Amino acid sequence: MKTSYGRKPIVVVGSINADLVVQVERIPRPGETVLSSDFQTHPGGKGANQAVAVARLGYPVVMIGKLGSDAFGPQLRESMSLAGVDVSAVDTIDGASGVALIEVGSKGENSIVVAPGANARLLPQDIDADIEIIRQAGLVLVQLEIPLETVAHLTAVCAREHVPVMMDPAPAQTLPPEVLSAVTWFTPNETEAQFYIGKGAVAQDDFRAQRDALFVRGIQAVVLKQGSRGAYVGVRDGLDVFIPAFPVKAVDTTAAGDAFNGAFATALMLGKNPAESARFAAAAAAISVTRAGAQPSMASREEAEALLEGVQAENLERGA
Repeated sequence: MKTSYGRKPIVVVGSINADLVVQVERIPRPGETVLSSDFQTHPGGKGANQAVAVARLGYPVVMIGKLGSDAFGPQLRESMSLAGVDVSAVDTIDGASGVALIEVGSKGENSIVVAPGANARLLPQDIDADIEIIRQAGLVLVQLEIPLETVAHLTAVCAREHVPVMMDPAPAQTLPPEVLSAVTWFTPNETEAQFYIGKGAVAQDDFRAQRDALFVRGIQAVVLKQGSRGAYVGVRDGLDVFIPAFPVKAVDTTAAGDAFNGAFATALMLGKNPAESARFAAAAAAISVTRAGAQPSMASREEAEALLEGVQAENLERGA
């Protein structure tokens, strides 16, 4: 399959949130109150996170989304802009911006609740209004923190305009067959993959069976993100490879998947093959978990390449 889309920009259509983050010794159980050791506010949202991940890696990226008229709106816009994201297609509307309430445990694990705010008002007509931006895209990234009707319309438009789509199917929800069949790259994590395939239908470690179950739905290629283990990449033309994660000490795993997606998309656009792209993405994601916050944790291209080169040099020294 085609893996390089030229120097066209990446376009991200998705959510923009303010992340309200509390550090806790452990994630509380239902009905339990725990004390936090720290509280911070960071820019976030799966869409904005992926856009910033791309921008930090030095690739041109345009964000399509909506912000509220509250105090968070200007802050979130400025944060993306300073990172290098083109925010000219981000509209401001009356009301609240999206907010995510995030609990981060002592081992870097997290629990997240999202209040969509303005994200819920990104509608199909907004996609039509930005059709020229989408037509110029080399790759469109989308997630599911915006209305499903908007996602469905976007994938239909991209199919009509022959623009490939990379979907991060989170939070997991039932997707119409025509949406799945319009997706080129489908990138669920372990829990999401089980949801879309059917819990218990396929063994969680049988990546080929998971791949085949998703291919039946019309998807062209899958990246099964496995957290600290790594990621499996399967493509219809025969690619079948598992990319191990880089061993690092996790501080905050928030947005690690977004870091991976942004870096994977960037690498594809730079002409790397899917296996090379996944290796590059694994390096970017590894760097992101060593830092607190979503967007503030995103890696630069120099950092990701340095990690890759360091590991390759170490393997050579060991004779690996």
